[in-house]
Amino acid sequence: MPLKKSSLAFSLALSLLCASLIIGTIYATMIWATNQSDLSAVHRQDRLVELVVSKSKDAVAHDQESATVWDDAVRKVAQHDKEWIDANLGRWMHSYFGHNGAFVVAPDGQLIYGFSDDESDELKAYRGVSDAATKLVESLRRRLAEGDTTGTDDHTLSIGEADIVRINGRPAILSIKPIVSDSGQLSLGSDTQYIHIALRYLDGDFADAMGREYLLTDMRFEWHREDDPGRRYLPVTSKSGDVIGFFSWAPFTPGRAALRATEPALMVGGVIILVGTAGLVLALQRRSRRLKESQGRLMHLAHHDALSGLPNRASFDAIVARTLARSEGAVLFLDLDRFKKVNDTLGHAIGDQLIREVAARLKTTAGSGVTVARIGGDEFTILVAPCTPTAIEMLAEKLISAIRQPFTIEGQPIVIGLSIGVAFSAGAADTLDVLRRADIALYQAKAAGRNRYAIFGSQMDEMIKSRRELEYDLRSALKSRDQIEVHYQPIFSAADGGLIGVEALTRWRHPTKGFVQPDVFIGIAEEAGIIGQLGELVLATALAAASRWPALSLAVNASALELRDPGYALRVTSALERASFNPARLEIEITESTVLENEQACQRNIDSLRRLGVRFALDDFGTGFSSFGRLQQVAVDRIKIDRCFVSGSPDLSNNEAIVQAIIHLAHAQGMKTTAEGIETDEQRAWLRELGCDELQGYLLSRPVKSGDIDELYRNDSEQRQTGSS
Repeated sequence: MPLKKSSLAFSLALSLLCASLIIGTIYATMIWATNQSDLSAVHRQDRLVELVVSKSKDAVAHDQESATVWDDAVRKVAQHDKEWIDANLGRWMHSYFGHNGAFVVAPDGQLIYGFSDDESDELKAYRGVSDAATKLVESLRRRLAEGDTTGTDDHTLSIGEADIVRINGRPAILSIKPIVSDSGQLSLGSDTQYIHIALRYLDGDFADAMGREYLLTDMRFEWHREDDPGRRYLPVTSKSGDVIGFFSWAPFTPGRAALRATEPALMVGGVIILVGTAGLVLALQRRSRRLKESQGRLMHLAHHDALSGLPNRASFDAIVARTLARSEGAVLFLDLDRFKKVNDTLGHAIGDQLIREVAARLKTTAGSGVTVARIGGDEFTILVAPCTPTAIEMLAEKLISAIRQPFTIEGQPIVIGLSIGVAFSAGAADTLDVLRRADIALYQAKAAGRNRYAIFGSQMDEMIKSRRELEYDLRSALKSRDQIEVHYQPIFSAADGGLIGVEALTRWRHPTKGFVQPDVFIGIAEEAGIIGQLGELVLATALAAASRWPALSLAVNASALELRDPGYALRVTSALERASFNPARLEIEITESTVLENEQACQRNIDSLRRLGVRFALDDFGTGFSSFGRLQQVAVDRIKIDRCFVSGSPDLSNNEAIVQAIIHLAHAQGMKTTAEGIETDEQRAWLRELGCDELQGYLLSRPVKSGDIDELYRNDSEQRQTGSS
């Protein structure tokens, strides 16, 4: 008996020992696997935070270039125009990009402007950054003096210096950029260069935003590493390698969570080993699934657009490079037409929902095997490989047709359009060349009228080059002021044929190309942002000439871009005062599309000038999208009947009915009418019978120089005096 009891005890002890060893081995294995998986997850989080901080330095510098690479910026800082600097280089950087400070330093090192969101005194604010900034500014000036262009490319337009430093007891990105010319026409030496300094704190909002965006729990910045095993500390270092501080967060540890979930099962496994083993397998499976899900979320955030769920620009570029290395294909650049108007009128929430629905419609239309991406704003891209030209043309037409179908969002019908640029990889030097060609083709599609597609051809490069040369020449012409001419087309009374006014028409006499057509250079001026300068030159010239014809009215044309400029009414008023010109003699001609867009700035300019006495005429009436009913909403004094309704009249009965309706409607609204394009005596007599007030056309006079108007005015005055006597 004692032997049996001893043997039983030994067997029991051995069994318990074996069970304990099995459970201990399993538990130890789990702890090791948990630690390995947690360590891997934490290392991935470390790399993610390092990448975000590095990208933030590049982003601050890129933000600066939106305003520092600009001719206007070079001129305004040289003039020490603080109001302009504050609006474009200071507070705008804070409100639009979230920068915490902005400073502009003169070539002699003196501060000419400063802004800080936590210090109203600019000198005090600059003293907080001057020590760190001075070293970077000196380094930048040395590079400028040496002509160093390291780091510049198609996306980085100017050299710069940046570092992570301690500012006012806070960690911050400090980025230094020179203020340079975007056109290359304003040449500055290194000793005359103004410097822009941007400040972005890394604690507070920055750390909170990074934690929210990348799912990092309790993310914050700390100056010292604490002995806290429950937190992760990543050092933040300067260019010299000095540790500024640490980003700290509670790391996501999926393995540890899984282990806690399996401990009850392991306790049961001490009694029933099979159940414990089954629980272990299930727990490992759950842990593995959570880990994969967290990895998938992080990878998705890094490579996809958060709004649409489509691949982002970086992901698309990588896909294009991989795909086109194996086979030929086509890249499509897509841009939504009239999307900005949706955002401005219906709000960004509707705009965001529209982007999501557009993305879904593009994916459905493109079909399987096609990569659709969103690269920002209202711009999308598509990669098709392999493909044929015919298939791509059919796809482009299907995409345009699909997007033209109305969207309905929150009960609001929305109609937009789509422009597409297409480039094939065949013949391209590399991936970047394919993308550049697609971008050029998109530009051509939009220039051709939007809502269409264009396929890149070799002639497009030449067209772009020629257009850029014309833009450069037009800028030079505006500076020299000796190539832009103003011709005047007389306007006559339909009743007695007397001269009653002139319309100022812009002409550009190019020194080598001769006269450049207005429909060419006006579009270039609008795209280049110099239409305002051109309009000011023409208005000043026309007012000076019309001062010699006191009995005549003067009509000038204004583009939609000019009327949207908040300062347009002030510039017109100043021009009238300088010329001592009666505002009631000035009539500004605008198009239907300009008025019907009904933008606030446009309407304010019109209202301000009408109160001054300036009159407005609606040019080319009937050729746009307006109706007779909507005409009642237009605050104008005159309607100009487009030449397309006059040509061929009075033989075309439908034209006669339209013209008669326009004249009756205008008179009912207290407006006058002017008919353009009069080329025959029959047209003149017909329009007089219909009741048209004024006539204009080649039959009566072509556009002529001001000297010819002097003679016409003199002859007309003599005839009137003779008739009255």
